[in-house]
Amino acid sequence: MFPLYFIGFFVFIFGLCIGSFLNVVIYRLEKGEGFVGGRSYCPHCKHSLMWLDLIPVFSFLFLWGKCRYCGKKISVQYPMVEIATGLIFLLIFNFQFSWPVGASPQVLFNQFSIYQIINILFLWYIASSLIVIFVYDLKFYLILDSVLFPAIIITFLFRLLSSFFIGNWVLGIGNFILAALIASGFFLLIFLISRGAWMGFGDVKLAILLGLLLGFPNILAGLFLSFFFGAIIGLILMLLQKKGLKSEIPFAPFLIAGTLVSMFFGDRIINWYFNFFILP
Repeated sequence: MFPLYFIGFFVFIFGLCIGSFLNVVIYRLEKGEGFVGGRSYCPHCKHSLMWLDLIPVFSFLFLWGKCRYCGKKISVQYPMVEIATGLIFLLIFNFQFSWPVGASPQVLFNQFSIYQIINILFLWYIASSLIVIFVYDLKFYLILDSVLFPAIIITFLFRLLSSFFIGNWVLGIGNFILAALIASGFFLLIFLISRGAWMGFGDVKLAILLGLLLGFPNILAGLFLSFFFGAIIGLILMLLQKKGLKSEIPFAPFLIAGTLVSMFFGDRIINWYFNFFILP
């Protein structure tokens, strides 16, 4: 059992570090700054941060959620993004491998293949992009093309690579293109009918990525969960008098939440639906 927890722990820590970087990306994208170089700094007093201030989650807890230099509150977004990224990275890693109980390190590493490693790296990248889109749209009601378009291109190329490995273009890239057309076409119809009042065009473009990621029929589960989550949260906000019937609520976070759930459990959700409602 030791190798399982040992590897999982480091994958989670790696995810925390990536989440910390994603926070920098989100902040600097909004400010129009480059996020590759330059030292991190406090968004309030602009003081450069020491390495002790940049330890994911721990620094936030150690400093009681306040800047060491100016005492202003640090947004809870930072540890939440870090923890969410760590958990998603760990889920992605665990779903790629079936580890026998008590397996030795040699047995575990024998399961690795070049394709599996590429697949994990691809899913980690896509998950990171979705997290950035999720938070940015939640805060600023905007889906950035600079994040979305590279993710669409890389996902399309990865699906081409996958089709080559499985040797079936219909079940490979064809399946995912169909899902992208269904999802984007559905949102485009809503966009055109409402003239942009019910759905932004950014959601139409995001649906292309989600279709290429989930494929068919998992995209149907993703769309259903997206609207389900949106309805539940919208109802809660209205009950709390935070939003009204005509209030604007960003939909990308719900799309991404539904997509992430479907990415891990889409097959089970669809099988449950057919067994419960369709089959006698």
